[in-house]
Amino acid sequence: MNILKTTATAIALSAAAVSAHAENFLGADEVQSANGTYRSEAPEQWYGGFGTREFVFADGQWELIFTHALDPAMTMRTFVFRTGGAFDIVGKSEVVDGAMNGTFHEEWKHVTLLTEIPEVIAGMGMADCGLTPNLETDISETGCAAWRPVAVCGEDHDLIAMTETGVQFGVRPQDNDMCTEDKRPTALLPVVARFQ
Repeated sequence: MNILKTTATAIALSAAAVSAHAENFLGADEVQSANGTYRSEAPEQWYGGFGTREFVFADGQWELIFTHALDPAMTMRTFVFRTGGAFDIVGKSEVVDGAMNGTFHEEWKHVTLLTEIPEVIAGMGMADCGLTPNLETDISETGCAAWRPVAVCGEDHDLIAMTETGVQFGVRPQDNDMCTEDKRPTALLPVVARFQ
């Protein structure tokens, strides 16, 4: 099984315990003009292993830096995925109280392979991506594993709920496909805390 398929159920269950309260969520204009860096406070369960998320917002742009590892101490790291571009808040969510619907444009996609173990690389679906360990590769045109080329999937239709101290995004589907409006999540992930 491709380990890039998310453990969405476990994440959704843990999200319920750490979600912020809707009355504290910022409004659309405040989210659209957000500036700051938000980071996972501890490794989270992702893709058959663990991961940390870092989001940077600045002047209508966003960037995600996702680091994956096989162990909760994040010592057996497997890859780093980076993407970003402009983003648009397109209205209030009809399914999650206080959250906003956001369109996050993925104008570029980069991945860095951090393991040389063939079984792990194959298990992640990265064996045919032409990656060199420890060298960031632009996969915007070609895609890799579950990441589709920008021309095929250049938008992430997500939820976002931001407070003064953190941000939450939507629970991603098992196939990681949020390329169209109908794939927008219906529940929030745990909070990623504001770092600066």
